[in-house]
Amino acid sequence: MAYWLVKSEPSSYSWDQLVADGRTHWNGVRNAQAQNNLRAMKPGDRAFFYHSNEGKEIVGVAEVVKGFYPDPSDQSGKLGMVDVKPVMPVAVKVEKVNPAVAVVHGPAAGVAASLALVCDVVLASEKAFFMLAFTKIALMPDGGASALVAAAVGRIRAMRMALLAERIPAREAFDWGLVTAVYPDDTFDAEVDKVLATLVSGPAVALRKTKEAINAATLTELEGAFEREMVGQSALIRSDDFKEGTLAFQQRRSATFTDT
Repeated sequence: MAYWLVKSEPSSYSWDQLVADGRTHWNGVRNAQAQNNLRAMKPGDRAFFYHSNEGKEIVGVAEVVKGFYPDPSDQSGKLGMVDVKPVMPVAVKVEKVNPAVAVVHGPAAGVAASLALVCDVVLASEKAFFMLAFTKIALMPDGGASALVAAAVGRIRAMRMALLAERIPAREAFDWGLVTAVYPDDTFDAEVDKVLATLVSGPAVALRKTKEAINAATLTELEGAFEREMVGQSALIRSDDFKEGTLAFQQRRSATFTDT
């Protein structure tokens, strides 16, 4: 069973709406990486349901109940979607609980990278990579990435990831300080279990206070970043460049951006 991240603005489609519907299709963002992720989703996989722009938190866990199939709204016949159903709500924000561990066994792109980096320990397999691909379709990083990445790797490397939209392989991400550890694929699960066992058996209150102190010293701009990203992204999704970037992806061509 794999774990994924799906996100939606609650004003467009919320966790409560999914619960009321009982099941829905999910076609995601129409870019290459999102479509690759949808193709990889299998029945039984779980997905964290993330409220973007408003709330900016994981609010529930969903289950994939139907694998990738053609999106009937796509006239090109190239795009697809999956079906999901609600499993259980999540009542607390990730950054407010005891030390959180991100386990990255593949691509962490877009807001998935933000979700990984808001955790306190980031464990990656050798096949993992990190990517802020927003500018490819004329958007900006969100999910707190503008603060989280810069806090982890510094301004220049954060600019490289955000402006150039490059893939950063797990080993390079470790050298940068973006992840805690990288393990070979064949020992990855065992190594993850060791780290989890160490945290579970540790002094909960001391670990929590240590986390809070370090975050208070290093993530001073996180709340401000959320606000700036919300304002900026809200404008960008109405831009001509975003329309062109989305259309170019669907047509599998290079985008021609014209906004100035």
